[in-house]
Amino acid sequence: MNKDAALRKRTQIAKANRTMFLWIAGASALVGFAAVASIFLAQKLFFNEKILAEKQNTITILEHNNSVVEDLESEVRVLDTNEALASAKAQDSDQAIQVILDALPSEANSPALGASLQTKLLAGIEIESLQVDPVVGVESLGGDAVEGTVIEGDVSAAITFRFTVNGNQEAFRSILSNLERSIRTIAISSVRITSGESADTMTVEARAFYEPSKTIELQDKVVVP
Repeated sequence: MNKDAALRKRTQIAKANRTMFLWIAGASALVGFAAVASIFLAQKLFFNEKILAEKQNTITILEHNNSVVEDLESEVRVLDTNEALASAKAQDSDQAIQVILDALPSEANSPALGASLQTKLLAGIEIESLQVDPVVGVESLGGDAVEGTVIEGDVSAAITFRFTVNGNQEAFRSILSNLERSIRTIAISSVRITSGESADTMTVEARAFYEPSKTIELQDKVVVP
């Protein structure tokens, strides 16, 4: 009898141990699952906050842009009353702001600059030579082209050019005056005048400027978790 009782007790103890082990294993699994789920939810919450922050940043930029539209339109209307700009318009139907755009083109277009120099700014005088350097990386990949320079404190790029003309002192003054009054922004780097037997010669090195255009567009941004 004592042996049977002892055997039953050992069997009950073993069964209780197995039951306790299963409970502990089940509880551990639940705790582990809860921890993983908590980490996942925390990461999801943080990611959603990043998305909301980017959306709010976009909304803020758009609201600011919309708020300054009226001010910008008002400033453009004020330009239409500027007598200096009105007198420099190529056509009477142009807006005054078109003068500014013509003075600082959005493209280098060195051939157009050369044509303008030859037909307008240097018209009526004997041109011995005229060279306009294409801008490296924009109009040319190398050769005799020179790299467009950026003026300190400005973002405008420059096109270098040089010309030599024959004439008298009065003609030279007229050309320099034309360059000064040109609608294009031109900076003269050097002027050299030499006297010859039949006519004097003037060599001018200068730069004309252009402002690369800005592209405004909506873009998609990928937010990394």
